[in-house]
This record gives sequence, structure tokens and C-alpha cells, in this order.
Amino acid sequence: MTPPHDSEGYDIIGDVHGHADELVELLHLMDYRLDGDVWRHRTRTAVFVGDLIDSGPAQVETVRVVKAMVDAASALIVLANHEFNAIAWHSPDPDHAGEYLRPHTVKNKRQHRDFLDQFGEDSAAHHEALAWFMTLPLWLDLGDLRVVHACWDPAAMAAVADLVDSADSLTPGLVEAASRKGSPEYDAIEHLLKGPEIDIDPAFLDSRENPRSRARFRWWDPAVDTLRAAAVIPDDATTVGGDPYPVLPDTPIDRAPLAPYRDEIPLFYGHYWETGTPDVSGPHSACVDYSAGNGGPLVAYRWSGESVLTNTNFVATNTGNDATRTGD
Repeated sequence: MTPPHDSEGYDIIGDVHGHADELVELLHLMDYRLDGDVWRHRTRTAVFVGDLIDSGPAQVETVRVVKAMVDAASALIVLANHEFNAIAWHSPDPDHAGEYLRPHTVKNKRQHRDFLDQFGEDSAAHHEALAWFMTLPLWLDLGDLRVVHACWDPAAMAAVADLVDSADSLTPGLVEAASRKGSPEYDAIEHLLKGPEIDIDPAFLDSRENPRSRARFRWWDPAVDTLRAAAVIPDDATTVGGDPYPVLPDTPIDRAPLAPYRDEIPLFYGHYWETGTPDVSGPHSACVDYSAGNGGPLVAYRWSGESVLTNTNFVATNTGNDATRTGD
């Protein structure tokens, strides 16, 4: 996945979630042009933060467009939790006959149903997509630029170092180990692809009305030191009883095990379903996921070598969509 040597910058693109039309719109806005079957820019390289699949109406086309760009070196990509889930869903559990590394529960199938329906479970297209997902790196460190789906965590990277392949991508052994809840590999993949979480009380109902007693954690902000500031709670969240979610207390928290990002190398990530006007999360970090999978715009950050990130470099589609969010 080596970009063109004459690339003058990177366009980091947020979670597409099967919205190929929005992806094409965004590529047009950034002056990418179709060259045969491949979208290319004359001087720049696209970088996708993963989550190409689940929830959208054109998942096959999304994967086709992005894979063609990656194969032609007009784009790079990192693996995300939805691609990992797709692999684990289809991977038999060697310790339990007839079962899979991602259990085929009603909840998991509901999250994954559109992908299976659109690709055709066990079809050639399905198998080809999974084989490609296995080749995607878990993170990209390009020297003066970093990209990961959910959390840049050197400790998590070290925990899987002996099981990734030479491209920092999955191996069958890592898929199995990372599917065993409580293992170091499970915790590492959770951090890299879903981000750290923090205990909260009371629990809140997520978008599928599943109770959650752990909230996403603002790992990117070194200044966060209380529960209220650290927990990412949806604005419309309710308690399990249906009441508006209360304001959390300003209880001090221990940041030591959660490693805030303090490096000055620009870091880009997706996953967090941001809303509103795109805004950098810090001088050296930015989220590019603005809920394209749930009716929001598809967003990119156009990076051209700056060490301090600026809101003026975001680009977003003008059209939303009517997607239904299918999970995290």
C-alpha cells in the first residue's frame, strides 16, 4: 500500500458505510477523476479510515470503488471494526463446533444483515471482500502522518505485534485471539478499532435500545480529567427507564492507563459519529467521521504537510442520506 512518490498530500476520508454516491460526490469535490475504473487525483492520495460497510444501500459498489483505488495506489486504507466483525462472523470457532468467532446472535446479525444481503452470504463476492479485508493494515504510520480507525494506542499495537503480518494487518491467529473476550489481543483490537471506554452509572440506551454501562472515552484530549468531560454520551441519550440522561458528576479519573495523544505528528481517525460542523479535536488530531452512515455528510480532511491542523481543510458533501444506523 505504497502511495505515489510524487503525492503532494493526503485526503483522509471518513466512514463511508455503504454510501457510494456520497463517496463519488466527495471525490468530485476534491478533484478526483475517473480513469478507467479508478478514481485518481493528479497529485494527491486518498486515505480511508475504514468502515466501508454496514448500514448503507451500496456496500458492494463502495468496496469496489475503494479497492480499485487501493490496488492502483491512488488510495490507502486502514481496517475498522465493521470489517473485523465481518471477518469474525464468517470465521468458524475452532474450539466450538458449529459456532463462529463472532456469535450469530440476533443482535449481531441485525447489525450485519445488510452487508450479508447485498454481497450474498457465502457468494464469491462475499469471500473476495473478506479476503481483501484481511489484508488491510490496522494502522498507518507514514512518518509525518498517522491514521487509525478509532484510537492510536502504542500499547495495543505492541500487544498484537507478534500476530500481525508484515503489513500490520490481520492473520487468522490474531482474528481468533482477538475474538476471545478478556485476552490481551481482544483488548488491543477493541482499543484500535472501537476505542477505549469508561464505566458510567446509570446506563444509557444506544441507538438500538441496548443498555450500555460503558461510554466511549475522549482519549484524544489530554486535558480531560473528570468523568463528565471524558465520557462520550449521545445528546439524545436516555436512561434504561426512558428518562433524559443526567449530567455525569465531575468525578476525577485516572488518565494513566488511557494514554492521551500528546505527539505532534498529525493523527486522523473515524468511528465516533460526530455531528455538526467539522472541527479538529486538537492541534494535532482530527476525527473525519461525521455520521455519513446515519444521514450526515461524508467528510474528508485535506492534509498537505501542516503539523498544526485547521478546520479550513475539511471538505464535506452537501447531501445527507436516509440511512439507518446499524451499530458501532
